[in-house]
Amino acid sequence: MASDNQSGAPRGWPANEPPRSTQDWSRFAESDREAGFEIGENFQRFSQRNDAFNRAWWDEAVMSPLVAAFYGAHLDPKPRKADGFTQWDYALLNSAWSVARDFAARGRQTGRREGFLDPFQSFLPQSENQVELPSIEETTARIKQVAKFLGADMVGITEYDERWVYTHSAEIGSTREAKPNDLDGQFNSVIVLAHGMDFDLVRTYPAALAAAATGREYSREAAIVSSLASFIRALGYEAVGSSNDSAITIPYAIKAGMGEYGRNQMVITEEFGPRVRFSKVFTGLQLVYDKPKKFGVRQFCEICTKCADNCPPRALPKGPPREAGPNRSNIVGVTKWSADCEKCFTYWTKINVDCAICMRVCPFNKDYSKWIWRLARRLMGTSWRRLMLSIDDRFDFNRRRLPKDWWRLTMTDSKP
Repeated sequence: MASDNQSGAPRGWPANEPPRSTQDWSRFAESDREAGFEIGENFQRFSQRNDAFNRAWWDEAVMSPLVAAFYGAHLDPKPRKADGFTQWDYALLNSAWSVARDFAARGRQTGRREGFLDPFQSFLPQSENQVELPSIEETTARIKQVAKFLGADMVGITEYDERWVYTHSAEIGSTREAKPNDLDGQFNSVIVLAHGMDFDLVRTYPAALAAAATGREYSREAAIVSSLASFIRALGYEAVGSSNDSAITIPYAIKAGMGEYGRNQMVITEEFGPRVRFSKVFTGLQLVYDKPKKFGVRQFCEICTKCADNCPPRALPKGPPREAGPNRSNIVGVTKWSADCEKCFTYWTKINVDCAICMRVCPFNKDYSKWIWRLARRLMGTSWRRLMLSIDDRFDFNRRRLPKDWWRLTMTDSKP
């Protein structure tokens, strides 16, 4: 379906002009430099309608008869004998996603899809009795302590930046004009939570079994981020929990000190490598902001193309970062490595499950509970990086593990 305006709307649709800015974006220039962001004068905020998942319902470049089958696999899977796609595997996949799916479904009657297209709705009213806060440093420490108690693996905080908030929201399955983003509030800070994915399951990608690693974290983050937002509201302060909705999470995560941006379009963390999912809480609290953290990811990714080399649809770039992305599913005006999301999502629908080969093969995808990998990570951030890459190539540490071996591991671990 052709586009006739810069907003990416198909012909015949209203332009959906972005809302008027409420911030002076020049205030972020210093933190942009610290984070390594390269943002041009032609920068445009992104509409959620233009991500590949939503374009699959209205844009012929992504639409396919396979799309409905892909989404339907969560509710009506079609198991087969192939390793990683048996009924056992799909049972684990769907159970792992169940909490996230229930959160998403609870607002269906009002057209909401919480955690995917809309922020989480809190049923705990904001307290009218606003607690007197201690120092900003102690308040920040307490918020982080509560987030860890509730189950977050990592916590970082950054300033609220409207540039990454979607100009419009969308509704999966709808071909009507995009709706306004209902993320509403007077926000000062964004609390970013990281949720580490299971190392052994990720090693089996691509498979229905492996996708359970993603589903578990979406379910965990739905519960954790909603609980943290409720905690802040109970103190009498504004807070809205958000998962993969309302705003682009990666820029917030990088500025909150979670990690660096990699060639595979993921935030590479010191704790989990790329094997992590993020959620966030938008809040009116004034908190201490973390600084971006650099440990050599950019320099390593400049010499490594493993994710691109192993991507079946060739959706990842092999060259340097560029400002122009392949299509309308890429944000305009940011110089970075950009995936061809049309190719990526089309491949997902062909195999009828999500693919994270780029995550599995990444040399930073290691079990950092072991000292040897912590040492390797340190060397990867130094002038030894080429040697470390050649060692990773030579021993193929991240080769795919057979899904059936994961079940055997489970049986072995369960022996008395």
